[in-house]
Amino acid sequence: MVNTAIDARGLTRWFGEGDTRTYAVRDATFAARFHEMLYIVGPSGSGKTTLLSIISGILRPNSGTVAIDGTDVWGLRERQIAALRLGKIGFVFQDYHLFPTLSTRENVAVPLVLKRVAWNEAMRTADIYLDVVGLAKRAGLPPTRLSGGEQQRVAIARAIAAKPELLILDEPTASLDGDTGRKIVEFVKTQVLDDHTCIVVVTHDDRIYSFADRILHMEDGRLLDDGGHHA
Repeated sequence: MVNTAIDARGLTRWFGEGDTRTYAVRDATFAARFHEMLYIVGPSGSGKTTLLSIISGILRPNSGTVAIDGTDVWGLRERQIAALRLGKIGFVFQDYHLFPTLSTRENVAVPLVLKRVAWNEAMRTADIYLDVVGLAKRAGLPPTRLSGGEQQRVAIARAIAAKPELLILDEPTASLDGDTGRKIVEFVKTQVLDDHTCIVVVTHDDRIYSFADRILHMEDGRLLDDGGHHA
């Protein structure tokens, strides 16, 4: 498929065996394009976060395939998958995954350093993106000194600073007030999304639905495409 960022086919993931087997994702098939902000919405427990973990190379599916920019993710070895995640994917987790012993600035710089960006340049870039999310004055503090909403913004700054081809946001506004949430998502849509980037958002927040190019609904582990588009 031309311009396809994600090509997911027949993804299924269950937990447990026999009578205790529970399906988190059932035969999920979808594609996402570069220069598209795709939302996946649905009730809590419908499998959205599990699906994100599969397409980003974190959780192996029991069946099905995922290609990121034409690369078969689960056909790679573990080291190759890790390299793919570092090189092409930015992920904002619900629980932030910040390093408590590092400063806010250092947390944002981590993926850049792993990409072998020089330390001083990585720190300068971190400061730029902390300013973008309104946390320039908190750069020297550890995450433990920040509120939940501030930690969320640090995680977003870290994800976009590395300029990934695929940016995955899991409930990005969950800890933010409405105005801040809209401003962050608007920034991501207008300043991060381009012809070489695809953004996938899982959210319950209907206040930011207007930024979506397309919305997929998920229920009981199944994806339902209603073809919904927003200007």
